[in-house]
Amino acid sequence: MGEVSEKVPKVPIPGKRNILITSALPYVNNVPHLGNIIGCVLSADVFARYCRLRGYNAIYICGTDEYGTATETKALEENSSPQQICDKYHEIHKQVYQWFDISFDKFGRTSTPQQTEVCQSIFKKLLDNNWLTENTIQQPYCDTCKKFLADRLVEGTCPTPGCNYDSARGDQCEKCGKLLNPTELKEPRCKVCRNTPCIKDTDHLFLELPLLKDKLESYVNSMSVAGGWSQNAIHTTHAWLREGLKSRCITRDLKWGVPVPHEKYKDKVFYVWFDAPIGYVSITSCYTAEWEKWWKNPENVELYQFMGKDNVPFHTVIFPSTLFGTGENWTFMKTISVTEYLNYESGKFSKSKGIGVFGNDVKDTTIPVEVWRYYLLANRPEVSDTLFTWTDLQAKLNSELLSNLGNFINRVLSFIAKDPASGYGSVIPDAHGVESHSSTKALAEKVGNYLDQYIEAMEKVKLKQALKIAMSLSGEGNAYLQESQFWKLYKEDKPSCSVVMRTAAGLVYLLAFLLEPFMPSFSREVFKQLNLPESWLSLSDENGDIERAKKPWDILPAGHKIGTPVPLFKELKDEEVEMYREKFAGSQADRTLRVEAEAKKITEQLNKAKISNEKIKKERSTKSAEAKAKAGASVSAEAEVSISRLDIRVGLIKKAQKHPDVDSLYVEEIDVGEAQPRTVVSGLVKYIPLEEMQNCKVCVLCNLKPATMRGIKSHAMVLAASNNDHTKVCGDLLLGLKEFIILSF
Repeated sequence: MGEVSEKVPKVPIPGKRNILITSALPYVNNVPHLGNIIGCVLSADVFARYCRLRGYNAIYICGTDEYGTATETKALEENSSPQQICDKYHEIHKQVYQWFDISFDKFGRTSTPQQTEVCQSIFKKLLDNNWLTENTIQQPYCDTCKKFLADRLVEGTCPTPGCNYDSARGDQCEKCGKLLNPTELKEPRCKVCRNTPCIKDTDHLFLELPLLKDKLESYVNSMSVAGGWSQNAIHTTHAWLREGLKSRCITRDLKWGVPVPHEKYKDKVFYVWFDAPIGYVSITSCYTAEWEKWWKNPENVELYQFMGKDNVPFHTVIFPSTLFGTGENWTFMKTISVTEYLNYESGKFSKSKGIGVFGNDVKDTTIPVEVWRYYLLANRPEVSDTLFTWTDLQAKLNSELLSNLGNFINRVLSFIAKDPASGYGSVIPDAHGVESHSSTKALAEKVGNYLDQYIEAMEKVKLKQALKIAMSLSGEGNAYLQESQFWKLYKEDKPSCSVVMRTAAGLVYLLAFLLEPFMPSFSREVFKQLNLPESWLSLSDENGDIERAKKPWDILPAGHKIGTPVPLFKELKDEEVEMYREKFAGSQADRTLRVEAEAKKITEQLNKAKISNEKIKKERSTKSAEAKAKAGASVSAEAEVSISRLDIRVGLIKKAQKHPDVDSLYVEEIDVGEAQPRTVVSGLVKYIPLEEMQNCKVCVLCNLKPATMRGIKSHAMVLAASNNDHTKVCGDLLLGLKEFIILSF
C-alpha cells in the first residue's frame, strides 16, 4: 500500500482525538529482517489502522535513518558514496514496506535539508540555554586509515562481566545490549583494516543530561503511568536513572551527517543518536509545512512511539532531555510500545551477519503477505523474546487461518451463494424472529463482550491480545454454525436458517473489519466477496456503529447481493516447509555461495548437453548420402536444433488469468525484457494454482513460432518441470530450475 493517499496533509483538529504515531527509523545500511519489521513498522501500522477505524485524526510518520558511521562503513564495503548507499537502501526499504502493506502517512528520510534545519535549530537552542559543554576525550585513531574511528568502526570484546561477546561494537554490545564507549572494549580493532587503533585526544560537545535530570524524572514518573508504557520500557528507563545520568557526547569525527553549526566544530557532524530522533520532526515537516501543530502542541496531540527494546533509552532519556533543553513547548511521547527480540529458528536475527528471513526474502516465497503479517503479530515479542520457526508458521497458517478463519467465512458465503434450490442465490436473507432465537442471542452477547475487549486491548496497544480476541470470534462463528446445523435447518426450518445465515454473514463482515489492522489484504478480499465497502462499518464512538456491531444480524442488509466466494488461504505443506528451512538456512553469505554453486553446476550441465549435441551432429554428418536423402529435410532440421539455438529467458509474469474459453489453460502477460510483455498461453491450470502464477519468475522459450490456442495467439512457451510420476509440476524459476535442467537433458 505504501503511503496513504491524501490530497491535503492532516493537521490536528480541535475537539478531536489527534494521534501522532512514529516507529523507530530503520537504519539504511541493510535490508530489514522480520525482527526489524515486527519491532517497529508493522506494530505501528496496526495501531495506525486501528486509529483510522475509530475515526481518530491520526498520522503515521517514519523514514530511513541515513547518517552516521554505519552508512560510511557500508559505502566502503560496496565501493560507493554514502549518498548512493542511502538512495539504494531507502528504495529497498520502501519496496519491502509497500509489500508488507504498511500504511505510512509519510515515509521519508533523514538526509534532507529539513533534517539539517530542524537539527541545527535544536542545537542552537541547547547552546543558548547552556545545556552543552565542551570536553576533550580520548578516541581510537587508526594510523592505517588515517582517521578517528567512530564507535561503529571499532569492534572488540564486551567488557560487561559475564558477557565477553567478541564482536561488540564501540557504541553498544549486540549481545547484552549494554551501551559502551569504544575505549571500554577489550582487544579493540578497526573494522576496516582490522589493525589495533591507538588512542588520541579530540574535542567534542556534550549534552549535560545530569542537569536535566529533575525535568526528565518528573516526566517519566507521570507519563509512564498515564501513557501505560510497556514494562520493558519502564524497566530500562529506571535502570538508566538509577545508575545516574552522564554527560552524553553529541558530536562525531565523521563527514556523513548533519554539520555542527559552530566554528570550532565545523568539521564534525552530530552523533547519529542525537539527530536520528529529530528525524521524526523533520520528516513530519516534509509531510506538512504546519508540522509544529503536531510537534509543538502537547495540549491537543498524543504521541505514540513504537520500537525494539534496544532503542528505548534514546527515546525515554536522551530525546526528551534534548527537547526539555530547548525550553520550547514540545509534544512529548505519551505512550511507548516496545518489543523484545524475535529470534530465528535456533539463533538470533542479525542484519550485520545476514542471519534470518529478510524483507526481500518473503516476496520470493509463495506465502502471501497476510500470512506473514498474521504470524509476526501473533508471535509479537511483547514481554519476552519469541522464536520464529517454519513449523510454527505452518501450524498457524494451516490451523488458525485456513481451518478456523478461512473455513468459517467460506462455509457461510458458499452456502449463501448456492442457487435458490439449495441456498440463497447470493442474496442475504431477512432474519425474522431473532429475538426468540436463543443461540443467536447468546452469540450476540459473546460478540459484544469480545468487541469491548478488542477495543480495550487496542487502546492499550496490546496488539497480540487484540488479535487473539478477534480470532476468537471466528471460533465462536464455527461453533454457532455447528450447533445450528444450518444445512438441516434449510430443509426443516428455513426462517431459522435465514436468521443463522444473516447473522453469520454479519459476523464475517465484522471479522474482516476487526482484522483489517492486522491483515488488510485479507480484509479487502473478504469485503470484495461480500460486495461491500470497508466503510460500511466504523468503530467511531459518534455514530452508534459499535452498538450495531454487537447485533451481527443487523450488520448486512437483507436483500444485499454478495460477490463470488473463493477460498482465502492455502495449506502450507511439509515439503514446502522443509524447502524454505533449507533455503533460508545459515547467513545470506552462505545462501549466496549455495546459489553460486548451483549456478555453476547448471552451467556445467548446459555445457555437457551442448557437447553431447555437437557429437550427435558430427555422427549424423558422416552418414551416407543415401541415408541423408531418405531422411530428407527433417534430419537436417533436427540436427540444427541445438541447445545454443534455444532463446530461453527469465521472464516475470505480470498478469495471469484463466483462458476465457478453456478451463485448462492460463493466459499470461510475461515481461521478457522487451518493450511490451508477451502474451503466452500455457496448460498449467491443473498443476499450479492461479495465485502462484502471479508475479512468478519463469523460464520462457522465446523463439517459437506464434501459435493460436482457442482464439488467443501465444508468442512463447513457459517451461516447467515435473517429478517422475508427474504429480508435481513447478514453473517457478527458483524452485524448478534444477529439475528443469535435469529433465531436459
